[in-house]
Amino acid sequence: MIFAEMEYHEDYPNFHPELLAFVSKYFSDVEVGLQWDSYIWIKDGEEKVAIDTFTSMKHQIKSPKAGPHVQKVIATLRIKYKVKMYDEPELEGHEGY
Repeated sequence: MIFAEMEYHEDYPNFHPELLAFVSKYFSDVEVGLQWDSYIWIKDGEEKVAIDTFTSMKHQIKSPKAGPHVQKVIATLRIKYKVKMYDEPELEGHEGY
């Protein structure tokens, strides 16, 4: 499910390194990639939150289910960035994150 989308002016490939550096300061279990799309996966035990551009030209915050793991990532991103919350989480079309 997609819970929120980040708002920024750069193209996502240019924004990716800055976002990764920021996220890496707050979370220790991070998996990352940048090729056709940008993704940052934050793992917390059995839970995983994705920050990726798979379905948008801006980074979206996604997880298979709602919970404190999602809220923690969004709250952390809001320390530095503008994050637009969706009124209702949206389905992404695949649950591969």
